[in-house]
Amino acid sequence: MKYVLHQVRAFLSSAFWLLGVAIFCFAGFTSPATAAQDCNATTCNKDTQSDDEYLSCNRSKQACWESNINEAKGQAVTLSNTISILNGQINLQEAQIEQTQVELRQLQRQVKELTDRISGLNISLDRFTETLVKRVYEDYKSSRINADLLLVASDSLTQFLSNYKYLQLTRQQTANAMQQAETQKTDFDQQKVLKETKQTQVEQKQTALEAQQVTLTKQRGEQQFLLSETKNNEVRYQTELAKTLAELEAIQSIIAGKGDESKVKDVNQGDAIASIIVGSSPCSTGTHLHFEVVRDGTHQNPANFLKPIDAAWNNQPDTSFAFGGDWDWPLDNAARINQGYGMTYYARVKRSYGGAPHTGIDMVSKSSGDNTVKAVKTGELYRGSIRCGGGLLRYVKVDHKDDDYSSYYLHINY
Repeated sequence: MKYVLHQVRAFLSSAFWLLGVAIFCFAGFTSPATAAQDCNATTCNKDTQSDDEYLSCNRSKQACWESNINEAKGQAVTLSNTISILNGQINLQEAQIEQTQVELRQLQRQVKELTDRISGLNISLDRFTETLVKRVYEDYKSSRINADLLLVASDSLTQFLSNYKYLQLTRQQTANAMQQAETQKTDFDQQKVLKETKQTQVEQKQTALEAQQVTLTKQRGEQQFLLSETKNNEVRYQTELAKTLAELEAIQSIIAGKGDESKVKDVNQGDAIASIIVGSSPCSTGTHLHFEVVRDGTHQNPANFLKPIDAAWNNQPDTSFAFGGDWDWPLDNAARINQGYGMTYYARVKRSYGGAPHTGIDMVSKSSGDNTVKAVKTGELYRGSIRCGGGLLRYVKVDHKDDDYSSYYLHINY
């Protein structure tokens, strides 16, 4: 009788899950959407507009794309909606690159103008210096003539006054030349500092431009990968999305202690504790171990704890990442990585897990057919299960003996 009730509950749970997927798909196709702005209606032309006019136009266009992206994110998650967001992000990135290119050109022009100005100031300063030297020399000679000698040497009072006036004028001209030279030197130094500042800004803009171009290339690659992977099949997209949402809910429940768990025994580091399920299983589309690290109910990045290895990478279009810990791996001949921790392609682009980060690392052994799962640390072994997507998701947990972490191993048999 218990077996029959269990089967009935399993059937109903599966039926409701599939019904939920169907309703979600239908809602995605039929939900009304606010018409997005036509951002391409705003035309910005670098050839016919001044730089300032073009930048103002470009920023308006960016604001339009950002508004469309935010609007799309607030709508039901569908494949077409996700593609629309990707297109908007690509258009926004292209506009940001064009803005950076114009700003870079402005800065480069300013640096050239400052270079020419400094060169002119340098020539002018040389001339002032030459004039100043002559004035100082004349002033030095005249300073050796005192008023009494000037009076004796003069034939008349008129000549004396004229000579004395000339002497005073020479000294005033020397003072003026010194003041002009000082002003020119100050202006020269200020222009040099300004040029150095602008050159630094040029380097920063060039670095930013390179980073933006890398991001654009990545976004275009992710767009093509999504189209290739989903083959524009909305039902398939929604089915996979529902599985990830169900898996996330199950993981959160497990971490919160809501799984059906029982302690098995104490285990040592490296002991076999389970085996990976081959093929699809509840909330999983294929063979893999989902490995989690948790501390005080908070997900941790497993890559920070596992030993560095020469991993194989099967997580395209994401790229490789580093491992920086000293824990042994949960697999022999580790590891082929299917998905990393955090905002992966599936979380970031496909909007799996409800847009939340992937909370563990998905992996398999590089040795074909080797599905043994091992404890990464010594501790207490628990076996557990929880309902997920119409089935029963099995997992094991090890509460570590020598630290306050727990490691979780999902999509396994025991």
